[in-house]
Amino acid sequence: MPKATLLHNPKAGEEAFTPNELVSKIEAQNIDCVYRSVRDDWTKIDEQTDFLIVAGGDGTVRKVTETLLELDLHQTYPIALLPSGTANNIARTLSLSDDEDLVISHWQNPKIKKYDVGRIHNLKGSSFFLESFGYGVFPVLMTEMGKQEEGLKDTPEKKLKLAVEILHQIIESYEPAYCELEVDGIDHSGKFLLVEIMNTQSIGPNLVLSPHANPGDGEFEVVLIPESQKEKLLNYVGNKLQGIEAPNLFDICKAKNIKIKCHDLLAHVDDETVEIHQQAEVRIELIEGMLEFMV
Repeated sequence: MPKATLLHNPKAGEEAFTPNELVSKIEAQNIDCVYRSVRDDWTKIDEQTDFLIVAGGDGTVRKVTETLLELDLHQTYPIALLPSGTANNIARTLSLSDDEDLVISHWQNPKIKKYDVGRIHNLKGSSFFLESFGYGVFPVLMTEMGKQEEGLKDTPEKKLKLAVEILHQIIESYEPAYCELEVDGIDHSGKFLLVEIMNTQSIGPNLVLSPHANPGDGEFEVVLIPESQKEKLLNYVGNKLQGIEAPNLFDICKAKNIKIKCHDLLAHVDDETVEIHQQAEVRIELIEGMLEFMV
């Protein structure tokens, strides 16, 4: 019988399951399960553990991964996901089902998916990303969402809808920023509404900016949306507001190494905003297959 350690964020999403209910679901599939809350110290992992289960959203996955990287345990334990956050962009990119029982049933004979990681150089406080790094309208959206009343975003559905509404407003008034951008040695500098170095297919409120992204293919997808594509971006976001998921194929180039210095000093790393001081040049390096996910 395989043995797993369940790392659970009890505050993620709508808190659909209690710890006991989660453990019961997992053990019903003949998996020995030890429960740990990510809000407590979970780093003393039983040496008999075969894999880790992360039950939470994208932020929880990042938190666990960050600790595993610090402890140099990232290649010791494959990670199984039980997505229960608001957006679950990592789980969506890995094509995981919304059916928890179906997801758990695959863990007896799982496929292992290698997952690349973005290493960030010359940025204080952030050294890697799992989803994306970027400038433009998206970090502005993150800042604005932090100012909204909790009652307007007290469920995942409300939070996602509100984020898309605010993003539409931001795009209409945003002044594109000039970015000095070198992608695998090729100059792509210009003024952009959005620059995203993406590892996942979607970011934030499930914005599918790179529908063919594969986080295990050894390449990033660099999404560039210049001022000239403002209407295209507005149309995509407007469709989402109507419940229509019709991704536009924006300008995308694949890369392993990126250098970027933007006149806009606000950026984001996954789901956190960061201030870039004195227009510092940030370097992004792809670390191939650094993590393993069970799918």
